[in-house]
Amino acid sequence: MTEPTKDELLQTEPGTFDTESLSFEGLRGDRSKHLDRGALVDGIAALPAPPRDEGRLELLVARGPAGERVLPTDVELTVEGGLPGDRWAGDDRYGPRYQLATTRADLARLIANGQPLELHGDNLYVDLDLSTQNLPAGTRVRLGKALLRVTEQPHNGCKKWVQRFGLDAMQLNLHPDFRAMRIRGIYFQVVEPGIVRVGDTITVLERPPA
Repeated sequence: MTEPTKDELLQTEPGTFDTESLSFEGLRGDRSKHLDRGALVDGIAALPAPPRDEGRLELLVARGPAGERVLPTDVELTVEGGLPGDRWAGDDRYGPRYQLATTRADLARLIANGQPLELHGDNLYVDLDLSTQNLPAGTRVRLGKALLRVTEQPHNGCKKWVQRFGLDAMQLNLHPDFRAMRIRGIYFQVVEPGIVRVGDTITVLERPPA
């Protein structure tokens, strides 16, 4: 049987499709941990407002070619390679707009519902408002010693994310009432290289003109 496309998954009624049937190489999630739409909406509403101008890096993750995860405490981000050891640099399908997958740590923790945070498959987990209003494409931030720019590439759920966290999470991310929040996250591109460490401050330096 042919697997549904992303567009078809977006139109699928949660509970009517077995997410375990999605096939891919890499880490798999626990279906019993999937939160339904109501629990996600209530959980999001209960979270404190994230900082808008200055936050913190909570986790660094390098993703291996077979889906394995390495959690360094410090790395040197580079313009050419992004995060050392991450599969991005060796995958010709993705260009600079996909260099550093980034997510809001508290949202990722809520959606994971007890599963390992790094299961999401992002590189940077930050305590910062990643919404389109706060970090429009082109925004520049300082993370540790590195300078990063928000790219124009949307960061939406793939079938791996659906298997790990459920259809409700993917569909909520793209729902008109929540899309601007960027529940799934954003992508950064390295503008100036530099060492970053878990616990470093991430500071918004410049937003593009409205």
